[in-house]
Amino acid sequence: MQGQTQSISFDGREIRLTTGRYAPQAGGSVLVECGDTSILVTATRSKPREGIDFLPLTCDYEERLYAAGRIPGSFMRRESRPPERATLIARLIDRPMRPLFPGWMRDDLQIVATCLSLDERVPPDVLAVTGASLATLLARIPFAGPMAAVRVALLGDDFVLNPSYREIERSDLDLVVAGTPDGVVMVEAGASQLPEQDVIEAIDFGYEAVGELIKAQQALLKELGIEQVKPEAKEEDATLPTFLEKECSKAIGAVLKQFSQTKPERDDKLDAIRAEVAEKIAGLKDTDPVKVLVSGSGKALPTSFKGLTKKLMRQQIVKDGKRVDGRNLDEVRPISSAVGVLPRRVHGSGLFQRGLTQVLSTATLGTPSDAQEMDDLNPANEKTYLHHYNFPPYSVGETRPMRSPGRREIGHGALAERALIPVLPPKESFPYVLRVVSEVLSSNGSTSMGSVCGSTLALMDAGVPLKAPVSGAAMGLIKEGKEVRILTDIQGIEDFLGDMDFKVAGTEKGITALQMDMKITGLPITTVAEAINQARPARLHILEKMLEAIDKPRDTLSPHAPRLLSFRIDPELIGTVIGPGGRTIKGITERTNTKIDIEDGGIVTIASHDGAAAEEAQRIIEGLTRRVSEGEVFCGAVTRVIPIGAFVEILPGKEGMIHISQLSEARVEKVEDVVNVGDQVTVRVREIDNRGRINLTLRGVAQQEPAPAV
Repeated sequence: MQGQTQSISFDGREIRLTTGRYAPQAGGSVLVECGDTSILVTATRSKPREGIDFLPLTCDYEERLYAAGRIPGSFMRRESRPPERATLIARLIDRPMRPLFPGWMRDDLQIVATCLSLDERVPPDVLAVTGASLATLLARIPFAGPMAAVRVALLGDDFVLNPSYREIERSDLDLVVAGTPDGVVMVEAGASQLPEQDVIEAIDFGYEAVGELIKAQQALLKELGIEQVKPEAKEEDATLPTFLEKECSKAIGAVLKQFSQTKPERDDKLDAIRAEVAEKIAGLKDTDPVKVLVSGSGKALPTSFKGLTKKLMRQQIVKDGKRVDGRNLDEVRPISSAVGVLPRRVHGSGLFQRGLTQVLSTATLGTPSDAQEMDDLNPANEKTYLHHYNFPPYSVGETRPMRSPGRREIGHGALAERALIPVLPPKESFPYVLRVVSEVLSSNGSTSMGSVCGSTLALMDAGVPLKAPVSGAAMGLIKEGKEVRILTDIQGIEDFLGDMDFKVAGTEKGITALQMDMKITGLPITTVAEAINQARPARLHILEKMLEAIDKPRDTLSPHAPRLLSFRIDPELIGTVIGPGGRTIKGITERTNTKIDIEDGGIVTIASHDGAAAEEAQRIIEGLTRRVSEGEVFCGAVTRVIPIGAFVEILPGKEGMIHISQLSEARVEKVEDVVNVGDQVTVRVREIDNRGRINLTLRGVAQQEPAPAV
């Protein structure tokens, strides 16, 4: 079966979009290829759901390990629940797609991206995002696209478009930007403390490439003779909104201007106004159009009331420059920080509160064997820094079943993780595996940035030598016609009723992570730049308040944290340390009561709560792996005596044998006549045979200095 292919090349890399060949019963499908990476993306639409007031959009990213020539490692030998990275890619598709569908749409929509083949030089995520746009257009779903995404890396002083995995590892920036003809619609990035201007230039650089991919989609639609279905504003019945505006707009406006009230107080007053209006509607004649509308749909009144509240709140911000809590547009809510709030059995803890948002983070130090093994398509096969985010229902005063982490929890944890990775100490000097858990105790906007702040406090409380402390702030936006207002440190109502959620985390030196999501179809680069620059003083203000609780990492680790020693041995001698069937290393761990991990590259990590025991294990391993030369002199203890000679431990864990003929210048009839078990003797290495056995002698070594102890 033949398909239609559109190709686009930039920076020497070609992206191919093939339609009409795969998944013919899907609403729209496209195979997106770059190098040997192939992603099949489909978009399907079904009938609208009745009685809902949201867009039922589902975005799924499916990994198949055959794409990398692998068989799944599970008991069933098939893919089961999606790994974390697959969930994050699904979110990466969802976030730029969702705001581009019309607000009135209630049709069930599903976008499925399946990775069929993986080239380790070409990450599949940004290809899947672009494919989602084209598949939706081919399905003739109303959509304010085309939309496309690219990745930008910074190698030296040069930006690189859609870098390989290896280039991402070496890069100071890993940025994904998605956009439409109207502007930037999503940004996600991790950075090595880059200045704001560098990040802004990278977004601008990426958006230029996005434009080329948008043109390619438009050209392909033209070749296929498909006309894009543009979203049209549906004329809604204004009867109820007009009634509400007349009856309660003044009351709602008055509540929004009571700046000293708390969030619960404001919510209670708004609920009371709505209940009062509902009573008035109930008292109308049964034939009154307003009562007919409310009676016909249980969601009509809540939806219209919310719409009026949103309109009035936005007008207040645009016209008066005042927010519902009385803050100026660039003002941060009151902040408090504390460390060591949990007993020291917990390695480190930090409590961060900004307004009503409160996050408790804990830090736990583990050994290299605690690293998380990754069974997915990403070339990196383990994680040594884990950040987990929990959002219980009580944090917003609600009740609901508590299940396993959802996409939101996984996404927020990944953002906080990305923000802190650039400031973690190098593995060579600090070989611990770190797990941070952020418990959201109260939520009123930007809990992910609260997690970043609380986790910085917890890590410093645990004694982790961070390169620099990290703080974060969430920026919002209100756009009414040509009027644009950027809000610093948005709270829940501003996030819910605003047009943007832009999270920026970083150190005093620069940005470590950012994530921008839109509810409109795009922003110009100038507005994005303004938001990034406005976030900096907020971040630094928050950081200053955090440092009042703890200004640097503690000098010592928690007494309950394991002590690690890390050193390198010759990789060829790893087998010597492990021994036949693991007997040697097992014997060392039992003798010293330690935990020992050896990497393929020869890095040995010893964990113990007893520093002396860890040092003893290190001496044994270094003794086992030290290369002994003929002629060296050692002082050691006799460990065994046999009829033909005696064994001496010349180094920890390493023995040599003195043949009976080498015990003395004179003839020796019985070994015990010269040495016994436990005797300390000075010996010289006479030879090392072709089987690696060490032969020692006592003859002629009485006046020689032994080799220094290991």
